[in-house]
Amino acid sequence: MACIMLVEDDPSIVALLHSMFQKEGYEILEAKDGQAALEKLGLGSAPAVSLMPDVIILDIMMPVMDGYTFATRLQGSPVTNSIPLVVLTAKGPEVRDLFAMLPTMSAFVDKPFNPKDLRTLVAGIISRKT
Repeated sequence: MACIMLVEDDPSIVALLHSMFQKEGYEILEAKDGQAALEKLGLGSAPAVSLMPDVIILDIMMPVMDGYTFATRLQGSPVTNSIPLVVLTAKGPEVRDLFAMLPTMSAFVDKPFNPKDLRTLVAGIISRKT
């Protein structure tokens, strides 16, 4: 089954998304910030997880490492530079231009979001990838 990485610092959003996507049969990886996500992907000092995500759902405003810095670091690695990104943001349109330049940018979703719409969006991205 496909794998989704959640990079989000809000525990309530993580719990909601984890539960929703797990019920759909997806494998779930979680990281509370960009640095922790890089570590799980093997782009830090720790060894990579055995399963690479098929899509990453990414918050922008996080402690330690923000979403944009994380996304640009992904682009620098041949292992991760093709993973589609779905950005969750409360910042609105002002950040879209910044992320729109990234080649793997798949979608922006404004917070608050409709979980069913997000589920449909992510399923579509994964189906196009496989």
